Amino acid sequence: MSKTIGILTGGGDVPGLNPCMKAVVIGALEMGYRVLGIRRGWAGLLNYNLNEPSTHEYYVRELHKEDVRTIDRTGGTFLHTSRTNPQKVTVNRIPDFLKTSSYGVKVNDEGIMDYTDYVMKVLDHLTIDTLVTIGGDDTLSYSARLHKEGYPCVAIPKTMDNDVFGTDYCIGFSTAVTRSVDMITNMRTSVGSHERIGVVELFGRNSGETSLIAAYLAYVDRALIPEVPFDINKLCDFLIDDKRSNPSNYAMITVSEGAIMEGGEIIEKGEADAYGHRKLGGIGELVSAEIKARTGQDIMYQQLAYMMRSGAPDSLDRMVAMSFGNLAVQLIKRNETGKMTALHGGKYTTVPIDMIMAGKKRVDVPAFYDIETYRPRVKDFMGVPMFLS
Repeated sequence: MSKTIGILTGGGDVPGLNPCMKAVVIGALEMGYRVLGIRRGWAGLLNYNLNEPSTHEYYVRELHKEDVRTIDRTGGTFLHTSRTNPQKVTVNRIPDFLKTSSYGVKVNDEGIMDYTDYVMKVLDHLTIDTLVTIGGDDTLSYSARLHKEGYPCVAIPKTMDNDVFGTDYCIGFSTAVTRSVDMITNMRTSVGSHERIGVVELFGRNSGETSLIAAYLAYVDRALIPEVPFDINKLCDFLIDDKRSNPSNYAMITVSEGAIMEGGEIIEKGEADAYGHRKLGGIGELVSAEIKARTGQDIMYQQLAYMMRSGAPDSLDRMVAMSFGNLAVQLIKRNETGKMTALHGGKYTTVPIDMIMAGKKRVDVPAFYDIETYRPRVKDFMGVPMFLS
């Protein structure tokens, strides 16, 4: 009997999502499967009203070869995305048709609801045999929940921070680093022309791998990462020396958005999303102000932010995205669900889907970072993973 495959993307977009989905769709169609694309990630299933046909076509569409023919040429996700978490839905996010329904379980006294029962009802209604989910640890943690409830899922890791536990590599990381290195290199012309200290803030909530690798490849003077709180006075002394020793009289530093000053706190703003995360950003601006106040040096501050995750994927992200997508289809053919595609030691493999919640992936500080000088440092390259992870 032919299978029906569902596919969705959740969380932040990254380059490589579209090539991954194209590989899944083409591979599934070649095996005679039917493929349904779910718009807006988990929000698509939550807002799919069983009794309102107008929502059906909007949130779910059958995908054919012509629908994905050109999507791999662009970044982002053609199915769109969201940060919806069906097991933690706030009052203002509950669809009107569910507010008075019998679906959902009360999570706490603040009105948070768990609508997993409804999501599974929708999946059954759509006759989806296996759901392919592409996302970071937040999105995939809900895939693990569905697997626990008995619903067949196959997960594919993506995040430009490369911080999904259980895999050496996540879709989007290489392109994010490539974008960062290119922009840091370009920024040198302005920083050098004005003889300033350049501060570049990069995405990286809990893992400083993007900042670390970008700094390593771009020969940045110093790199701040979330794993190691920094002494602002020591940092200022380093940067003054770096600037003085540079024939062009300037210095450059990268800062992960999750970096923390000694005695300080992580800088967050706005309301928490469905996974408990508030928006990060601003540590680079704070560091810039502190450096200027303590040294009198003029600063050039740049927050790369969404530019890191915009545009088409590089060749490496295309390779991994397509390979993960094809591996996912092969797992479905073998009825091996409840797994996440992964890379270990440069080889494609799988891990149990619930492994993403077994730990937190962080920079191996003793192996790849000098905590005294705030610089990338590999003590011994023999046997080191390709991405220093």
